[in-house]
Amino acid sequence: MNARLGWFGLGRFAGTGERVARAVTIASVSFGRGLLWLLAMIILGCGVWMLLPLSKSNSAETGSPELAAVETAPSGDATATVAPASDAQAPAMAELGRLRISSQTWRRGGLGSKALVTFTLRNDNDYAVKDVEIICAFARRDGSHLTERSRVLADPVSMKSRKTYARIAVGFVNVNADQAKCSLVAARRA
Repeated sequence: MNARLGWFGLGRFAGTGERVARAVTIASVSFGRGLLWLLAMIILGCGVWMLLPLSKSNSAETGSPELAAVETAPSGDATATVAPASDAQAPAMAELGRLRISSQTWRRGGLGSKALVTFTLRNDNDYAVKDVEIICAFARRDGSHLTERSRVLADPVSMKSRKTYARIAVGFVNVNADQAKCSLVAARRA
């Protein structure tokens, strides 16, 4: 048949269908192999990720040494007093004098698994502070404790001022968490 179509100059179109079919077959085989390699890499990556240790902020520990250092005042005062847990932490914790959280809210983010906290930090001291560490305690609707997450904020807060931190991710939280209460743990002079 090629000879007859070649007489009219159309012989080159006779093999086009065969070449297209061959190209489609090669492409589908290459695409299938690529998908298999991608699947293998995803499985390998998940396996390695599962073997890595949890970081401090993602662990589900309920007690932490920083929390033991914060005590509420025995009077009806809502401010927190600081009792140094060790000599190494004493200079950093002494800077909380007139530093407080004036307002706070929280919401879920990251498909409902992350806690995003918005709060205003007031610094009534005569000096700027930095490396402010907060700890947020999460509880169920009935008030029973679930977990705590801590975060260090590196941004300095000027003296006699306030700074609002919007939607700060403090870590992963339990799906049953309904309430959050954040408090200050430590700070340093800037």
